[in-house]
Amino acid sequence: MMTYRNNIFFERIRKMVKPIRMHWIILLPLILVLLPSNARSKEKPFRPKVGEFPPLEKAHSYKGELTFVDHANRRGSLRIDGDGRFRFAAPSPFALLPYGLVRYQGSPADLRDIPLGTVMYAKAFLPPDPKISTVPVLPLDNRKKKYGNAGTGVAPAENHIFLFEDEPSYCKRLGLVWKLKEINLNKDLGIVTARRESESGNGDVHEEAFSIDKSTRFWRGKEHLHLDDLIEEKILPENGVQSLNDQLVLLGISWKPTPGGVFKRFHISDVWLDELARERAAQIQKETHKTFIKSRWMPGWVDQVEYGKFGRAEVTVTLFGGMDKSLYADFRKGQKAMLASSENTLKHWAGGTAGTAQMASKGILLEVSKTQKKVPLGSSGIQLSLETNLVTEGFRPGKIIRIRPESWPILEVPREEYIHHTRDGIDIRFPTPDIFHIFPKH
Repeated sequence: MMTYRNNIFFERIRKMVKPIRMHWIILLPLILVLLPSNARSKEKPFRPKVGEFPPLEKAHSYKGELTFVDHANRRGSLRIDGDGRFRFAAPSPFALLPYGLVRYQGSPADLRDIPLGTVMYAKAFLPPDPKISTVPVLPLDNRKKKYGNAGTGVAPAENHIFLFEDEPSYCKRLGLVWKLKEINLNKDLGIVTARRESESGNGDVHEEAFSIDKSTRFWRGKEHLHLDDLIEEKILPENGVQSLNDQLVLLGISWKPTPGGVFKRFHISDVWLDELARERAAQIQKETHKTFIKSRWMPGWVDQVEYGKFGRAEVTVTLFGGMDKSLYADFRKGQKAMLASSENTLKHWAGGTAGTAQMASKGILLEVSKTQKKVPLGSSGIQLSLETNLVTEGFRPGKIIRIRPESWPILEVPREEYIHHTRDGIDIRFPTPDIFHIFPKH
């Protein structure tokens, strides 16, 4: 039964609320800010707008094992680490946003560079335009749905990735390092205990046990070593437990089935033992990606088109970010360039059997400028203006393009990397998104 004192208390509350109620529209924004985070979490997931670079802080984060790659369509599948048993999680489809960044071993990369089994970190959004998504469009709250023993979080609707990076790239971006604590070897198999922490010594410390075996690669300076080499040098024991004295390293992490009924234990694929080894790995990957971009051309999107007489036009484009600085430096005012239409997968549009170079528009770079403002992730901040006498449908504002400066070689891309105007398209692309229908439909 409510007491007299309680009655007095609620009467006071009622009198306080009554005048406030008249001004609830003014106070509502403040109330929303003061709500606890779990109440605000009911907000709808963020969907990027076409033609705008989304804020990274609004992305949904997850990590998992790369299980499938369709590099030509910039998509694949990831076995996501949810709150259940990892090996029960079915691979979840993902697509890269056209301006999405991929990083491997601390350098820019293409999906084709990353070995299957690599554990990748994703920052992802809902598809900007669900009608042209190359992977299944899932319900907005799908990450909250439980999938049996796999648990929740293994099939998010945020399957369009903005930033995709492996463990060394993730650590490099956030200023983290691994310290090796202990190893327990039993012939060809072992367990390594390590902890990840900030280089500055501040922040959270994460400790984890990993499997290790003879497939693990060790990198020291310019040397590529194996487990047997370190055992022979008496750095590691042949059997038993040994302290590793908090040795500072970077780790490449993958996943493979673990003996003993363990549902999830990640595996060390690579260990970079010193700074020279880390720098070499990043440099090799950087050169691999530079060569790739020169053969496929720099991606970007159209900002505006100013039409002139007799089919001439000045097309202004923004180059996407995440590439090596030397690639951007190749675009210079007064230089000849070639501009080609692309789709959201960055595939070139082609007519008939003609390649990219035959279908591209030629012109002169009238301006090359870099903004002095803060550049959002996904953008290079570099804007180009090209004067051309051939304007195609793909040069409308917001459309994706690829552009080549005259100093880059002219190379024809393979058949799976361009779109035939009558045999390919969103509805008949190969493979279609149906190959990813592994989750129950809603």
